[in-house]
Amino acid sequence: MSAAKPSRPLHVILGTGPAGTTLAHILVRQGLRVRAVDRSGRSTVPGAEAVAADLGSPDAAREAVRGADVVYHCVNVAYELQVEVMPRLQKVIVDATAAAGARLVVMDTVYPYGPSGGEPLTEDSPWRATSRKGRMRAQLDEAYLAAHEAGRLPVVLARAADFYGPRVLNSTLGAATFPAALNGGTVVAFGDLDLPHSFTYIGDVARGLARLGQEPDEYGRAWHLPSAPAPTVREALALVRECAGVPFETEVLAEPRAWGPFDESFMAEYAELFYQHTEGQTMVSDAFEKRFGMAPMPLRGGIGATVDWYRGWLAEQNAA
Repeated sequence: MSAAKPSRPLHVILGTGPAGTTLAHILVRQGLRVRAVDRSGRSTVPGAEAVAADLGSPDAAREAVRGADVVYHCVNVAYELQVEVMPRLQKVIVDATAAAGARLVVMDTVYPYGPSGGEPLTEDSPWRATSRKGRMRAQLDEAYLAAHEAGRLPVVLARAADFYGPRVLNSTLGAATFPAALNGGTVVAFGDLDLPHSFTYIGDVARGLARLGQEPDEYGRAWHLPSAPAPTVREALALVRECAGVPFETEVLAEPRAWGPFDESFMAEYAELFYQHTEGQTMVSDAFEKRFGMAPMPLRGGIGATVDWYRGWLAEQNAA
């Protein structure tokens, strides 16, 4: 006689960056069984099972998601590797999730929309990507939704704007902003500071992913995760200055060029996406907020929490 399946569903998170780690904390607090998978197997989330796996390997991926009820694809790939690596990852993760009989929640971006001319982005906006990475993302999303329609596995896409918040380092509102702001240095900003630009708080990203993981009737489509109304970049930086309580200078990159942590190799890859900073980019999340009753973190509160986290993070770096 085979063993009975555990009563608590198993949620498997692939990738332990800011989104995956914050999601793991939320799911554990909800009393769910959580498995966090990355190359190292050293997840630090109390209550989550940590598993090491090379997700480029079909066998390793199948073993990593064995027994899962829900799989969250939160794997991040360096910009210069995305076009080559992400399609291979998609096939492996879809195959492994389907073999496990699980649902798949995909952490997604707004790249498939491409330039919008400043028009607000909703789930109904056309996909007009012009960049290599944007077109690749659009092709992946089409394949995810086709797998859902074909009945291979339930899939839902969870789209976010630029991340910010605790643990978020690699972002236009991340490690190039908050340490310099707290130390009274020079903060870098991209493009036109007076255009609206959406940011999604990492806590809202994780709450939204967790909710979608438990809403199987809402699959087969993309959802915009809760995001506060888009500020201008100048307004966002003013809140950073207010919460940090330290004056700092701002250097504006009107075009992509190497600066500080954004080195030449990064900027060479990011150049095709720089349109995000030379036109307004407003991601609208009203549909998600109304359907699930989940309001986004107000920008002031999110930036305040981020400043507090970076203070602790900098103290740890200085003590190391």
